[in-house]
Amino acid sequence: MEQEHEYALIGGINRAWIGRYLAILAAALSSWLVLLLLSAVDLAHRWGLSVNVPPAAFSLVGAGAIFTLLYWIFNRYAWRWGRLRALLKVPDLSGEWECAGKSLNVDGTLKFPWKGSVTILQTWDKLRIRLKTEQSGSNSIAAALIYDAIDGYVLLYHYRNDPNVSEPQLRSHHGFASLTFDKKCKSAKGEYFTGHTRSSFGTMRLQRN
Repeated sequence: MEQEHEYALIGGINRAWIGRYLAILAAALSSWLVLLLLSAVDLAHRWGLSVNVPPAAFSLVGAGAIFTLLYWIFNRYAWRWGRLRALLKVPDLSGEWECAGKSLNVDGTLKFPWKGSVTILQTWDKLRIRLKTEQSGSNSIAAALIYDAIDGYVLLYHYRNDPNVSEPQLRSHHGFASLTFDKKCKSAKGEYFTGHTRSSFGTMRLQRN
């Protein structure tokens, strides 16, 4: 079963900085929550109430626990928010895309057209690109996202293609693709080429559903 994989960010904000900022925020929130908890206990004692705070309560508001929660929220949701995403310079490509491809001859003339559907799964730190056609399916193995201030965003990825069992004449192969997305991430165009078992190349156009 294919899994989402890490991807490189080029031209966007350094991921290490995000970890530092979240760690600082987690420490600040933890200190504030511990102080709030102790103040509540002190207030209860003043009112003559017997309150004992179990050690587990302090663990729940510890910096480590807060950081884990903050990172989960950021990784799954927060990085997609409009202004924050623009600051990070990372596009949200997740979703379903229609793909129109052309396999080309060496002289650049059309060999044959093909169509497929692309599914992209993306979080802040992981990615997966799945292309499905009538004859085969491919999954990304490694990828990089590049921020280009003029053209938009460029996605480079290495994939493995596996033909359907009903296509015995085709063989599994590896390939590479480069796609440039417009700044609103509604469409993309690019090129692909495959390994020696297929030795094919061509163009791709994606349109978000």
